[in-house]
Amino acid sequence: METISIIIAGVGGQGSLLAGRLLGTLFMNEGYDVKVSEVHGMSQRGGSVITCVRFGQKVFSPIIETGEADYIVSFEKLEAARYTDKLKPSGIMITNTQQIDPMPVITGAAQYPKDILDDVQKAGIRVDAIDGLSLAVRAGSVKSVNVVMLGRLARYMSVPKEKWIQALEQVLAPKLIELNKKAFNLGFDFHGSDRY
Repeated sequence: METISIIIAGVGGQGSLLAGRLLGTLFMNEGYDVKVSEVHGMSQRGGSVITCVRFGQKVFSPIIETGEADYIVSFEKLEAARYTDKLKPSGIMITNTQQIDPMPVITGAAQYPKDILDDVQKAGIRVDAIDGLSLAVRAGSVKSVNVVMLGRLARYMSVPKEKWIQALEQVLAPKLIELNKKAFNLGFDFHGSDRY
């Protein structure tokens, strides 16, 4: 099989690295060769954090070059837009509609871009945007946005849902499993997409 490349984009504290671990575990369980790389920005201050996950028969590098990503899974909409050049023409952007102001916006040095996801769609990119934060709150914790968005990604993958749940159980502390199963299912089962 060809190598599948996934970029997980978020800001510090949103659980990008945990999401990468979960995907790595899932695809290794399925018998694939998997490479995961983490690129930290100013993660302690809400800076960009991306994780690259690649899996296939044989994967030689975890790096995802321009035009190579099959999926971008983003926990914040500006972070989604930041990596559009990495997507293949057939790639899919799965993003949370949440806005988290970066430091230049907080300090007044810049403005948060208006209609950012509309602009991404106008560029011809397929966007699946959902209010992951609201679904995470419904699951029981704002910290489960990452798992909500992985539930959304699972809709596009051929790996059965129960295998995703098994990977969750392997990676998470026991006390967090039930809440995150709920978060995963809310992301997976959500129908349609939100207007942003």
